[in-house]
Amino acid sequence: MKKFTFKGVLDGFRSSVGTSGPNQSSKTYEQEISETLKADHFSVTKTFCHGFPYQPTAIAYDPVQRLLVIGTKSGCLRLLGRPGVDLSSRHDPECGAVLHLQFVWNEGMLVSATSDDSLHLWNFRLKKPTVIQSLKFQRERITCLQLPFQSKWLFVGTERGNVHIVNTDTFQLSGYIINWNKAIELSRKTHPGPVVYLGDNPIDPNKLLIGFETGQLVMWDLRNKCAEMRFQASEPLRSLSWHSDGKQFMSAHADGSLVTWNVRQSPKPISVTWPHSRNTKEGRAEPCKSIQKVEWKSSKIGDNFVIFSGGLTVDRAGRTPSLTVIHGKTTTVLEMEHNVLDFVVLSDSTWESELQDPYGIVVLLQQDLVVIDLLTPGYPCFENPYPMDIHESPVTCCIYLADCPGDLIPAFYSVGSKTQKKSGFSDRDWPINGGQWGSTSCSYAEIIITGHADGSLKFWDASSTNLQVLYKVKTSKPFERPKKSRSTETMEEDPFAVCDIALCPESRYLAVAGASCQILLFKFKKHEHTSETAVIEIPIIYEVDDLGGSGFDFVKMGESSGKGNNPDYFCPIRPKVGLQKKSPGYQVELICLTPWVDGEPPGAISTLAVNSSYGLMAYGNEAGLVVVDIFQKIALFNVGTPDLYGTADPYQRAPKSPKKPDITDEKSPTDQVELVDSFLDNAQKLEQTPNNTPVDDQSLTSSGSTIENNIEVGSVSEFEEEKFLDVPEIPKCKSTTPTSTKHRTGKHTWSQVKVLIKKSLGEKKLAQAQTTTVQGPSSSQTIDAKYLSPTIPMICANNEHGQFIVSANASSSEDLSLDETNDEMKVSAERPTDLAIPHPRTTTAKKSVMNVKKSKKSKCMDLRGENSGSLTGLIKKIHKLDTTFARSRSSSMSSLDNITSEAIQCLAFIDCMSRRNDYSVWPTLWVGTSLGSILVISIKLPVAGDARKSEPVLVSPSGTIFRLKGSILAMSFLDCNGILIPGSNEPWKDESREQKAKTPTKSLSAGQSPTQSVDSGNTDRQFAVLVSEKQSRVVALPSQTCIYKQQLCESAFVVKANVTTIKDAVCLVCYMSNGHLTIYSLPSLKLLIDVDFVPLSDLRIAKTFCLSSFGHGMYLCSPSEMQKFTISADFCQIMDSMLGELYLETEMPEKPKEGFFTGLFGGGVRNLDREELFGESTSGKGAKSVAKVIPGPGSTQMDHLGMRASTIGGEIAKTRMMLVERGDKLGQLEDRTGKMMSDAENFSSTAHQLMLKYKDKKWYQL
Repeated sequence: MKKFTFKGVLDGFRSSVGTSGPNQSSKTYEQEISETLKADHFSVTKTFCHGFPYQPTAIAYDPVQRLLVIGTKSGCLRLLGRPGVDLSSRHDPECGAVLHLQFVWNEGMLVSATSDDSLHLWNFRLKKPTVIQSLKFQRERITCLQLPFQSKWLFVGTERGNVHIVNTDTFQLSGYIINWNKAIELSRKTHPGPVVYLGDNPIDPNKLLIGFETGQLVMWDLRNKCAEMRFQASEPLRSLSWHSDGKQFMSAHADGSLVTWNVRQSPKPISVTWPHSRNTKEGRAEPCKSIQKVEWKSSKIGDNFVIFSGGLTVDRAGRTPSLTVIHGKTTTVLEMEHNVLDFVVLSDSTWESELQDPYGIVVLLQQDLVVIDLLTPGYPCFENPYPMDIHESPVTCCIYLADCPGDLIPAFYSVGSKTQKKSGFSDRDWPINGGQWGSTSCSYAEIIITGHADGSLKFWDASSTNLQVLYKVKTSKPFERPKKSRSTETMEEDPFAVCDIALCPESRYLAVAGASCQILLFKFKKHEHTSETAVIEIPIIYEVDDLGGSGFDFVKMGESSGKGNNPDYFCPIRPKVGLQKKSPGYQVELICLTPWVDGEPPGAISTLAVNSSYGLMAYGNEAGLVVVDIFQKIALFNVGTPDLYGTADPYQRAPKSPKKPDITDEKSPTDQVELVDSFLDNAQKLEQTPNNTPVDDQSLTSSGSTIENNIEVGSVSEFEEEKFLDVPEIPKCKSTTPTSTKHRTGKHTWSQVKVLIKKSLGEKKLAQAQTTTVQGPSSSQTIDAKYLSPTIPMICANNEHGQFIVSANASSSEDLSLDETNDEMKVSAERPTDLAIPHPRTTTAKKSVMNVKKSKKSKCMDLRGENSGSLTGLIKKIHKLDTTFARSRSSSMSSLDNITSEAIQCLAFIDCMSRRNDYSVWPTLWVGTSLGSILVISIKLPVAGDARKSEPVLVSPSGTIFRLKGSILAMSFLDCNGILIPGSNEPWKDESREQKAKTPTKSLSAGQSPTQSVDSGNTDRQFAVLVSEKQSRVVALPSQTCIYKQQLCESAFVVKANVTTIKDAVCLVCYMSNGHLTIYSLPSLKLLIDVDFVPLSDLRIAKTFCLSSFGHGMYLCSPSEMQKFTISADFCQIMDSMLGELYLETEMPEKPKEGFFTGLFGGGVRNLDREELFGESTSGKGAKSVAKVIPGPGSTQMDHLGMRASTIGGEIAKTRMMLVERGDKLGQLEDRTGKMMSDAENFSSTAHQLMLKYKDKKWYQL
């Protein structure tokens, strides 16, 4: 007798249930694909940052290394050298904004002061700048910094009026402190305010000029530790600047005045001027705004430069940000587009005691960086080589294309250079040219396209470390300038703002969706062209009428429902008519307009796709889907989203807002009862039929984990794991498409749900196909499309009379059977032949029961015939009240809410096996919706060539539907080897040249059979990777079996997802709402890595997050900055060689030589031994309570000491070289001295001989 154990029972139970792991299917998949990707192959790293630093706060310049640094409010640093040398780093988030920046000139170091009262010492000698040490002030706030040239002692001014000194080598405080109470006069009874300026005398470093906010100026003697002279201004101080002679300095004040002071005369000012003030009629001076900063620079020519920001009169200061340049007697006001934050004067001289001779001004604006040329008359600006104009108009969307065709960038650059010629810039070279380029670059081309709020598109070359603009397209150019109307006034954004972009890199087709729901199709041409633009007006409407109570409203075929017969259509923008001159580059070929209906704007375009091989363009919004033939320039398909389901809609549709019911269309309660009774009578007859077995309610629900997912055409594939106990209810719905704009006399409701229940369901015969003729305008006129139900394919063609023939033929779908969970209970139904077919969106067509197995041999279950199957669930549905609800399958929606809209979220054109167990490859369009549905649209193309431009394209839903949780985000396809299948596209052809005709690839004739797979057997040849906000599934085609599944997240949701290629293998990359980046292998969906990447702090990140080939991606980290990243470990290894070098070994400029008379009379630059003055041996250590030293996170103390040792070693080497040079000079001097001695001896002997010769001679003998 066999012994039973508890373990054996459990094992038998597991084997019978056939459970699987979280990412495995319910049955083992026979065809395995080897996966080579491992976690070691991935490294999520931010690579390059492009654009203008968002919210800048500070700027500094190193004149020796010729480097510029910009600090921002968020703590970021951007280090800029020559074009292509652009590195970014950032402080710890706790540090806050960058307030002050100071280079340690020619040392490869930088000091920054942040809003948390900390000083940070940066080292940028390496590829990536890092913080070596930090000094945290405990009691005082930092207000200004000053580091003299070739000094390691940093002066730090504080809010309390004190001056501290920091050693940049050890980054510790010195014991030398200048207290405010010692600096001011003893008779002063008020606090002088914060320190706003610190600067030593250019010729006497022992004298330190301290400027306080209240206008108190102090000349401090560092050796004697006392105030040598004090000055008092009448207005609050804003800035100070020394003259190079060290005898005068200039101060700028809050009243717009400039005051000149002399250090050797009385403490009274020499002159007081208001540069922009004028006397009024009353004789009073006009009040001026504050001068924020002033620079006084000398020149060899003789006339000094006085450069300052602000100071305009009050009536202009608020409207015109400006920078003023006074050169001699000439005053030039340079108006700026944005507020001036700071500026730096560029000069070749690094010593303040030399004549400066400035040649440029770097001006940091609130939203731009401007460099002014002072050597060219008129002071023009240099053309900025950095991509600082990304935010010229706010970025609304973008796409990132890695590994695009190599000829694409030269083509864009060629047309961009011709059409966008810039003038008014300086001819001189860009002055900020420090650093060195990287040694390597990408081997493939990368392009970024940004769409902007003003309707413009910018094409950027992102192949290298620098971002270069190639080409700009204005999508508003084909339209007339919109007038103020009801639509433009209510729109928050520009009517031409770009919402979505679709580019076919091979064929260079470009599709753009705008904020006014306009879609423009562009075609790339090298030469100028004059032509008309075809315009199609396609309303996308899907309305859900309110039932007005618990009763049901049954409307007969042909009856109108809802509103009147004359809806109001309105387009807020109007295209230009007639012949239009089109510049080389992208030229608009087709415009699709979505008008307003009855004063209500259409939903925004949510997705867009274009395919050059098919010659089709598809787009959708929250109401429906549109497919347009871009060759024939006609609309092929326009249906509401619920109509895509055909008879398999699982949702209860509810109106967007309550509407008053139309009493004329309502049925009386008696009529409703009669209709329901007749329906029940037929149901009872069907249940008594021997060929039918009653179906239990329990059989209509099953667990998603036991689905075989064998899908027939017209079936629904359920991938959810919950049980659904109810069949949702469908009230009356309609999807409308109007007739031509010139003949809008009636409202056509192509997709209205009109339930017709008769006592005798077999009295009517099959409805005949209807043919509608619509007058076809020319290509330049507006064409309005009208289309039928999704189960009725639309055939459009031009007949011999120039008319568009729209024929509606009932689609024939394969039969479907329902296998119950219990194998003994089977129900089959055959389609009657004498039944009048109502509209396909009928209440009786709810056969998409949740999680039901399908049989291969049974036929389609049709509830409209005599031999319909069990109607238990449907009868219960009829008896339900309006208060009942169907549970929403989307995790993002509440189950208590009725569904008001279902947006089209994702589109993909692909050649795939769309029918179950059919190995024929057909052109298809896969449609993903916001409720988690994926519907497959079949496409039948005519023969390639001339027939393609005349014969119709057949577009109709195939009936294949897949279901996932959450909104659909991505759909990709793999072949049997696990390689990503790209979309079929035609190569670009230059129409100006005569080329031989080439047969397009992957186009199918209407009478031909599709290409058959070779040696298909019983194995699947393709895999569809379906990704939603919550789940991911891998479905084998054509068996339509879910072989792998994965729950991507629980509490969070997926923001963006894409399938990318890494090391010749594919993987799924998901960006989560919690800021994590997860990567899954394909097709097994095994989790490889899960890292915390970037928090979703702004909706802008979600809108602009892009993933491309080779694991590259990008997003807008701020409104003006673009951050690129990679997940490839191989790319991270070569990235260091791609980054440029910021620091280069450069000789220190020599000290200016003193003249003979200057040194003779005691003038010239005096020396000061700061080490002896501020060192620990003399001044002691700084108090620990004032500041605390914090080791930097980017470097250890040993690294810091090593860097210091290398610096000291370099200094020793320089000193040794100088000693050698000095020895050589001394040797030369010795040789010269010896020569002079020998010459002197010769002269002495000659003179002696001459004396002896004439010694004894008289004067008259000479």
